[in-house]
Amino acid sequence: MKLLQHSTILSRPYACFLKYHSHFQSHYSSSSSLPPTQDHLCQLILDQKTSSEALQTFRWASTFSKFTHSQSTYRTLIHKLCIFRRFDTVKQLLDEMPTSIGANPGEDIFITIVRGLSRAGMTRRVITVLDLAYKFHGTPSLKIFNSILDVLVKEDIDMAREFYRKSMMESGVRGDDYTFGILMKGLCLTNRIGEGFKLLQLIKNNGVTPNTVIYNTLLHALCRNGKVGRARSLMNEMVDPNEVTFNILISSYYKEENLVQALVLLEKCFALSLVPDVVTVTKVVEILCNAGRVTEAAEVLERVESLGGSLDAVAYNTLIKGFCGVGKVKVGLHFLKQMENKGYLPNVDTYNILIYGFCESRMLDLALDLFNDMKTDGINRNFVTFDTMIRGLCSEGRIEDGFSILELMEETKEGSKGHISPYNSIIYGLFKQNRFDEASEFLAKMGKLFPRAVDRSMTIIQKCKEGAIEDAKNIYDKMIDEGGIPSILVYNSLVHGFSQHGSIREAVELINEMISNNCFPIASTFNAIITEFCEQGKIESALKFMEDITARGCVPNTETYSPLIDVLCRKGDIQKALQVFLEMVEKGILPDQCIWKSLLLSLSLQNNFNKNVSNIDYLL
Repeated sequence: MKLLQHSTILSRPYACFLKYHSHFQSHYSSSSSLPPTQDHLCQLILDQKTSSEALQTFRWASTFSKFTHSQSTYRTLIHKLCIFRRFDTVKQLLDEMPTSIGANPGEDIFITIVRGLSRAGMTRRVITVLDLAYKFHGTPSLKIFNSILDVLVKEDIDMAREFYRKSMMESGVRGDDYTFGILMKGLCLTNRIGEGFKLLQLIKNNGVTPNTVIYNTLLHALCRNGKVGRARSLMNEMVDPNEVTFNILISSYYKEENLVQALVLLEKCFALSLVPDVVTVTKVVEILCNAGRVTEAAEVLERVESLGGSLDAVAYNTLIKGFCGVGKVKVGLHFLKQMENKGYLPNVDTYNILIYGFCESRMLDLALDLFNDMKTDGINRNFVTFDTMIRGLCSEGRIEDGFSILELMEETKEGSKGHISPYNSIIYGLFKQNRFDEASEFLAKMGKLFPRAVDRSMTIIQKCKEGAIEDAKNIYDKMIDEGGIPSILVYNSLVHGFSQHGSIREAVELINEMISNNCFPIASTFNAIITEFCEQGKIESALKFMEDITARGCVPNTETYSPLIDVLCRKGDIQKALQVFLEMVEKGILPDQCIWKSLLLSLSLQNNFNKNVSNIDYLL
């Protein structure tokens, strides 16, 4: 076939060539005979914006008498033409190659065409590449068959299987590990696990030992479908399980929260001198920490490093979070220092985890030290940093410090990022200190930043004052549905409103919502529920509610116990009243005049007055 006609040499290819060969620029003239190198020509072809320019660049190089094209330059041009779907031109190039370079197109060129057709969405046409390969080679190489099979598998596993049977098996082409790996991948991607096992048996029947990749593909499919036990049995057949094998199975046990089996496999992995990847190791550390076995989690990281495995900041962050979760925040801080010494740089998440841990442990000065260290260490604080610090300070009554951190947050580029929670924390701190007017004033000032949220909050509070509790609840529900976060002022108004209307169940539900949102109700809020229980004569419900809420971290006060003791005394259950009184005193809560009056009046009405007064003296 005739060679394609040379296109007119335009300035663009030549200019590009000069760009890549500036050190030759002084030698160039219109009659220059210095040719480009093949590598540079390939790069020039790839840089062209159109198929025509790519072809012109290719032909331009042919004008140099000392330049000869090669398989590499043809393959590069064909790749570029495939991108623009110029498959007709590709066929012409194939025909000219024997004359141009004295050799037939190599297998890599046919594979390039297969991949080009695939990228163009012309999957069914990839089979026709075999005809081209037969034309030049007689029998295509297995590599070409495999490339076609790989494309077909991604499109249609049935089409791929038919190609394997008719075009390969019936033609006497014997597949290799890569062939079977492609088929296994196709079967597993379509969840044909049963057929995957049949393929595995077929491989064995052909006298071939399935390689690790084939096994791992089937293992992954089994685990993805929740058949971890069967995957574990299959693993026992493997001659050489590798790190990927253990990554798959350990990750699956992690997903099932099966710590025992995850650890058994980890030990087996270590025994084979293999190390799972850092993602899998981190999962093991996490599941151990969730079980409170933080020391073992630390040992896992040590063993991974001793075997030459790599860790990262995420692995250490997971461990540090585990120690913080069991109250050992200072140990977590030790691991921050350790990771720095080992070259794993802490990130903002590392600091946030520790700051949260110190705040939860009420070690606010240490939390502030870390907060300040972040600036020194070049770690940019994010919203979580500020939010955590403000909440921790305000929850413990350090409102002024909370305001200072809030100001720092507002000075940053991102500020609160539209989140209301830091401002709600300020309100919470003020409310907790009984600075109700200041809390209300601060809520009003927030209207500039959060007009919709503040307007709804003020409306809810006003509705509750007016006794329109159902209207208030409807507005609250709408706020929640839209992702709003109520402040303690809103919750307090609703809890009091429902309690005063005798709707204790709704009030308790709100208390539960508060706790789940880390907005722990203070005594003045939940006391309204206890008082209403007592007024309804449901003393056991009141006692159970108090027991539950204190167990969840809420702190009662004198007003919590006063209605309980009063009702018990009125019912004549002086022993229970004294028991509640003792519990109150043991918690360091001082009785008020109402409690003393209830107890003494109740005791005076009983015959054993002197004995019971002595009991009170003993308790105090």
